[in-house]
Amino acid sequence: MTPAIEPVVQRFLEYKRALGRKYHSEEHELRLLVRFLEQRGVTALDQITPALLEDFLASRPRTHPRSFNHLLGVVRCLLDWAVSQQLLAVSPLRTRRRRSTSWRIPFVFDTDQARQLLRAAASLPDRSRAPQRGATYRTIFALCYGLGLRAGEACGLRLGDIDFDRAALVVRGGKFGKSRLVPFGPHIGELLAEQVERRRAAGPALDAGAPLFTFDGRRCVHPCTASQTFHHLVATLNLPVADGVSPPRLHDLRHSFAVGRLLRWYREGADPSTHLHQLSTFLGHVNPASTAVYLRMTLELLDEANRRFEAFARPVWEEMAR
Repeated sequence: MTPAIEPVVQRFLEYKRALGRKYHSEEHELRLLVRFLEQRGVTALDQITPALLEDFLASRPRTHPRSFNHLLGVVRCLLDWAVSQQLLAVSPLRTRRRRSTSWRIPFVFDTDQARQLLRAAASLPDRSRAPQRGATYRTIFALCYGLGLRAGEACGLRLGDIDFDRAALVVRGGKFGKSRLVPFGPHIGELLAEQVERRRAAGPALDAGAPLFTFDGRRCVHPCTASQTFHHLVATLNLPVADGVSPPRLHDLRHSFAVGRLLRWYREGADPSTHLHQLSTFLGHVNPASTAVYLRMTLELLDEANRRFEAFARPVWEEMAR
């Protein structure tokens, strides 16, 4: 007998979370699917038809291909898992992904542009509900650019997450629920020490669970608030944006870290392809394929790649010229 849809969805969610996935938005979308099917009297897994799935997808207006494809992917993943568990003979899903005609090219900050941003952040005036605003945002943005942290990871740090003896951050609950150690150098260490000192001055008895970045002493600075501040600052810097490149956003600091690391490997004479696993682990990615999305070719990278190719090909050219 084919099982009911609701328990199957619950088992699927438990399976995904056992793998370390948070699956919050995906759970919401699957609950919408269950409710849609129940309203049409469909409660058993084998009662799901291609037409019903088409109707469900059409009932969720998704104007952007990426959003539609995400919803489609969640449904496909559920049904494919049901097939793998022998709960279904074959998946009833027939809908194809929508083609995305454009792909966002991220803005990559160079060192000078990053310094401009940090100086602008440091000069932010305090507000009645946001004391030490400039130093706080300067440190958050420095962690995103200097260590490649996600905005939510930087904003969510606690005092106990800093290990000065080992010069490492404990980044907890990143994407897919993963936690990791992120080493930092002396410059980042100084910024963190200054931030800790500011927090201790505000509350000497703070425990390890107290937020590192906060304006009210209780709640962490919200990543959306940090993003709004970032956009306000960028607008004042008048940074040149090349054709086809989207305006800067906070997550681009993380992109810039990855591209910068690749550029340094080229300049050091290292083979970047052999180090991608290290970069992937540092950034908290599941695999190097996720990291590769961040590695956009820039003029500096192109110059370094050309120099390496010329050095590789020079003996051949010299031999041919004889």
